[in-house]
Amino acid sequence: MKKKIQNTKRRKWLARKARTQTSLDRSQRVALTVYRSAKHTYAQLVETETGKTLGSVSTRDQAIAGSEGTGNCEAAKKVGEAIGRIAKEKSIDQVVFNRNGFLYHGRVKAVADGAREAGLQF
Repeated sequence: MKKKIQNTKRRKWLARKARTQTSLDRSQRVALTVYRSAKHTYAQLVETETGKTLGSVSTRDQAIAGSEGTGNCEAAKKVGEAIGRIAKEKSIDQVVFNRNGFLYHGRVKAVADGAREAGLQF
């Protein structure tokens, strides 16, 4: 029996996450997974078949964040560009974008735009 989730915001997030997971399961490409918290943005490349993390970047890295804020779109775009460079070093050209249940706007979209500018296709 499934436990009912009382928090509607969390329930909707988990529903979106499950809905996007079905399309990710069908793909054989490496997944670019994005997570955002209130202060930071995280991105990682995950091999879908084995579940291994090939590379990760976040705004918690001093090279990415610098002296600027970490919870904004500019920092998220830097994360996308950095994860794109890591993917190119590992000779990965095409990925599937896992927005992890978050709506595709704001910082999540900035990560995707930064990764596309770095040369990733999805």
